[in-house]
Amino acid sequence: MTELKGYIENRTQLFGRKELDRLINPSSIAIIGASETAGSFGARTMENLASFRGKLFPVNPKRDQIFGHTAYRSIEAIPDVPDAAIISVPQEQVIDLVKRCADKGIGGAIVYSSGFAELGIAARIAAQRQLADIAASTGMRIIGPNCVGIINFASTIGMHFMPKFNEMPIVSGNVGLVSQSGGLGYTIIQSLQRGIGFSHFLSAGNSCDVDICDLINYLVDDDATKVIACLFEGIRDGERLIEAGRRALAANKPLIIYKMGRSDISKQAALSHTGTLAGSNAAYEAAFQEIGAVVVDNWEEVLETACLFARAGVPKGSGAGVMASSGGAAVISGDKAEEFDVAMPAPQPETIAKLMKLVPDFGSVANPTDMTAETLKSFDLYSACIRAFADDPGYGVVVVPMLSAQKPITTERALHLDRLAEDLGKPICLVWFNEWLEGPGSEVYDKSRRISMFRSMARCMKAIRAWFDYHDRRTELLASDQKRLTSLDCKQRALAELAAPGARRVLSEGQSKKLLGIYGIAVNREILVQSEDAAVSAAERIGFPVVLKADSSDIPHKTEAGVVQLDLTNADAVRRSYAEIEAALQRQPSTVKVNGIVVQEMVKAPIEMMIGASVDIQFGPMITCGFGGTAVEIVRDVQTRRAPVSEAEALEMIQALRGAKLLFGYRNAAPVNVEAFAQVVCRASELIHDLHDHVAELDINPVKVSAVNATAVDALIVLREKEDKL
Repeated sequence: MTELKGYIENRTQLFGRKELDRLINPSSIAIIGASETAGSFGARTMENLASFRGKLFPVNPKRDQIFGHTAYRSIEAIPDVPDAAIISVPQEQVIDLVKRCADKGIGGAIVYSSGFAELGIAARIAAQRQLADIAASTGMRIIGPNCVGIINFASTIGMHFMPKFNEMPIVSGNVGLVSQSGGLGYTIIQSLQRGIGFSHFLSAGNSCDVDICDLINYLVDDDATKVIACLFEGIRDGERLIEAGRRALAANKPLIIYKMGRSDISKQAALSHTGTLAGSNAAYEAAFQEIGAVVVDNWEEVLETACLFARAGVPKGSGAGVMASSGGAAVISGDKAEEFDVAMPAPQPETIAKLMKLVPDFGSVANPTDMTAETLKSFDLYSACIRAFADDPGYGVVVVPMLSAQKPITTERALHLDRLAEDLGKPICLVWFNEWLEGPGSEVYDKSRRISMFRSMARCMKAIRAWFDYHDRRTELLASDQKRLTSLDCKQRALAELAAPGARRVLSEGQSKKLLGIYGIAVNREILVQSEDAAVSAAERIGFPVVLKADSSDIPHKTEAGVVQLDLTNADAVRRSYAEIEAALQRQPSTVKVNGIVVQEMVKAPIEMMIGASVDIQFGPMITCGFGGTAVEIVRDVQTRRAPVSEAEALEMIQALRGAKLLFGYRNAAPVNVEAFAQVVCRASELIHDLHDHVAELDINPVKVSAVNATAVDALIVLREKEDKL
């Protein structure tokens, strides 16, 4: 892990069309390691480039011709300067050949060879670093190593070694696929066999130079790409992903993401497989929220979701209408719509009037509508029912479950539906219920440029929900105006406090609260005392009830150590509790430094919340909020975003909590001041953003929230070690 972390270096520049076009859309290609040996990567590459319309320069020191093309003994012997080079040679030859490609002036190289940083061996990590240094110093861009290659469908360029590609139908489409895993990405590309088209398949491999973020950014400016689908395990620099994602959002090119490596086991696999750090799941999720990415949870959802976004356009309604020819399918659609919170409003009166004339008496005129099997007798009846729903202003999409698969009727019906879809103002989502997965008619729906086909009602409704959400949030995200609640001098005041003599890595509660106060976060009143009599006097000044706590940066978890006494209502209780805390302190190790005992105002409120902050290795300062108290790790009802957040974003986080109803007045309980808590979240996010080079962790738990205000009653701040600073 240490060796790998040392290898990974952030690059602030984001490559795009200017830097990558010669590599991704070349007019001439050198194939170094070209061959006619059946099954070799060099031979497969030549076969996959058979339809390439530009110049090919096979390089092989032992051959004069390869597949009818003049072969060259060396890179230097090539008479022209190729735009791109494909390097298919053993690992030990790669660095020298990459240098020579750069010296030749080649625009970019794709390196198939494995055996670099993915092995986790110091020497191989150093070798990959050499490739990165060549790219940085010469400007020749490199995809790989440990990469299967790329495909540019718009220009019919297959720069990869996957087998039998030249026998597949080349279908150009408007989905660009970016994948860290070449093999997994290629399995999606094989949907070409079903007539589904793509603009590009771009595999990143180990990403010594060009990475996932660059490839996404390239597709943002590609006219042939409407939707970008991305499969990856980890990235080096979160800021560059954020930048690429924001550009995709601004260009109205939905970014569909399947993030692998979310479990502890899969994170380990990701490390050995690609040489990247998987990062924290919460940080990735926060980043995806910020850029409006559409996140899918399963590999099976990637293609179907991407096709829906590519084919459906912008919603013209907020609900789904379901037109089924089976009562059972209608029920299933209703179940799944409710599961994924897809509204299925009743048809408008004029829609009902139309349907009453079309649907048999034994059918159902509602939403979902059961058209019954009578529709099999008349395609005109079928299309009239669907058109009625498409014309209803309450529906943004029409969902059509498809059950039977019989020749020739289902193929004819599919062709009829495809023609109808071109004429409707709203998209059709067709759900293929039949276990004959490629039965008659399915090929028509797969190839359709307007109908989106799903092989699961659950995946259909989930994708529709994501489609609505993306377009609902896009304008809001683009218009987001980050306004600080705290003044800019807070940072300087806080830094001065941290620089005070005697500061330790773990701040005491009193020291932590002092920083919170600088950022305008309300804390309960407290007085530090050194004696029992002083504790009683302080309690009387503050007013009963009070809390007693030991003040020590060496005891971060005070409740477990027995050095907290709550709800003390009189002087005798204070004296007794003071003695108990002193006794508990006697049981602590001699190295524990105690500043004294703090007498605090006892804040009573119906709700306990928490706020946490940390600094993620990829995405920087993060802010978390949720329900607090001693069971916070068990309940885990929290939301995380990148810091800083605005008040509006803080409110969105709070409203996204599973238990949010408890805050707004549930049953007979009075609502609490959610806006006050949102302000505390916002201020804490500004603190961690300003001080992230100095503060490693912040924990404010609990924050007592009442109908009037939100008060932090305990806090812990952990500073960075010098070697930890970003």
